[in-house]
Amino acid sequence: MAERGLPWTAGREQHEYLVRPLRDRDAIRERLDPEREHAAYALAQLEPGLYERTRWFTAEGAGRALVTHSRGGLGEATYITGDAEAARAILSIEPGPARSYLTCLPGHLEAVRGVFHLSNSQPMLRMSVTPRDFRPHEVVTAVRLLGIDVRRINQLYGSDGNPTYYEAGHIDAGVYRGVVVSGRLVAIAGTHAVSPQEGVAVVGNVFTHPRQRGQGYATAATSATTQALLERCETVVLTVDPRNGPAVAAYRRLGYRDCGEVVEATATRLDSAAFLALPRRLLAHLRGRERGGALVSVRL
Repeated sequence: MAERGLPWTAGREQHEYLVRPLRDRDAIRERLDPEREHAAYALAQLEPGLYERTRWFTAEGAGRALVTHSRGGLGEATYITGDAEAARAILSIEPGPARSYLTCLPGHLEAVRGVFHLSNSQPMLRMSVTPRDFRPHEVVTAVRLLGIDVRRINQLYGSDGNPTYYEAGHIDAGVYRGVVVSGRLVAIAGTHAVSPQEGVAVVGNVFTHPRQRGQGYATAATSATTQALLERCETVVLTVDPRNGPAVAAYRRLGYRDCGEVVEATATRLDSAAFLALPRRLLAHLRGRERGGALVSVRL
């Protein structure tokens, strides 16, 4: 009598992926360099002092992927690149922290949603500028901000009713510029990551006081921050909501060019993913022990 497949597996194709930790900086850099604009934040985690707080995993099979879990001063982050099915293999046994800030491509979303609940998720436009293309905006002067300014920085960020809790070290570790009007800080731009060693930086935390918008202050702050970063980094990137036409236009005037869509979201690990990860990991390592990794099966 012929055997019949189980009802939930019959007719379903299966791919296998060898998942391994990746610890060599040069090997990681080689994987990320071809997509520097998309991978800028991950590349910045190779900086000494940051690299020690990261975990990198690669999967190879029908396709290949790279997943990074990092821990910084402002919280946990997860970065995904490569084939979506290979990324799914990694996340099935290495889902990462309970809560993190996720960066991936739109094509990864199906795999990601099997592991995380996503909030504040939407496609964002990634933009990039180099020293050759940069065009500064100098209509309004922006000043350098330091850790000693953290109190008024938090006051500005909280002016829309959402309090923030930056510490002095966050400001001193990054590059922040602000516009001051009548003695008050009214606009700011800063960074999510800076790596002179890797030559990349990520601009973020751009904000203008609600009563001071529409006057070019954020553009001036972003221009000054970008100019300072380009003195040390050859590639500077940012992300912006593509529906925010004025912001996109302002960044283009500074010389930023469009580099495609990314997805940024707050990712909360599903309880089921956390519960299943350990037995899956143990089984995968048992199956892949002779090949130097964890052998993960992914059903299509």
